[in-house]
Amino acid sequence: MANSGPVLFFDSGLGGLTVLREARYLLPCEALLYVADDAAFPIGRWPEADLTAHILSLFDDLVARYRPRAVVVACNTAFTLAGAALRKAHPDVPFVGTVPAIKPAAERTASGLISVLATPGTVRRTYTRSLIESFAGQCHVRLVGSDGLAELAERHLRGEAVADDALLGEIRDCFVERGGRRTDIVVLACTHYPLLANRFRAIAPWPVDWLDPAEAIARQLVRVLGEGRAEARSHQPDKAVFTSRPQDPVLERLLAGFGLVLEGQ
Repeated sequence: MANSGPVLFFDSGLGGLTVLREARYLLPCEALLYVADDAAFPIGRWPEADLTAHILSLFDDLVARYRPRAVVVACNTAFTLAGAALRKAHPDVPFVGTVPAIKPAAERTASGLISVLATPGTVRRTYTRSLIESFAGQCHVRLVGSDGLAELAERHLRGEAVADDALLGEIRDCFVERGGRRTDIVVLACTHYPLLANRFRAIAPWPVDWLDPAEAIARQLVRVLGEGRAEARSHQPDKAVFTSRPQDPVLERLLAGFGLVLEGQ
């Protein structure tokens, strides 16, 4: 582990900011770097072989350039596909992954009806099916793949209008009634989706627990860093890197709200 480097948070867009925000509460002295591969967004539509090769190539550059103390892959689609390959390619870098929170959902459900709201890529992944078989065998788990919700979340975070009907169309299939029981937990299996959690609560046909993994991921990062955690805050601002290298004042203001400065601006 490179002791002087930042903790790197990776996502395809803005969703990983939900994880970075939780990590900053727990690790106020760490230097943080947010990397958004927005040039490839939305990555859930990529062919798996192409996406794996792209992620591995990108991380070869990121690790060499920034020498991160640890990496948080704050993207279910990327980590469930390429997490093992990333750890093999960079054995000296601790990786903290993001996977659908199926185990805690199975532990908490009272009705036994769980839905997993994810990108189509995460829904297709063998990794996701294995989590269900391992931890939720006694539950009825519905996998709901949303093709457009991550993009709607980005628009919402940027202050653009997103209609309730558009959101309801993406989450409606999460709500199941069976034998007098109802879905009581929806796993938010994309880090973009918690950005819309308050909207979901307002339009849902009945109350459910919207399970956001961000806090659990941040706690795992604390455990991974262990005794190697920074004890003094760097005077340098935390940075964000976007692979499309945008010139976007709205994005700059948005990132400032998360304590980040857009690199190169």
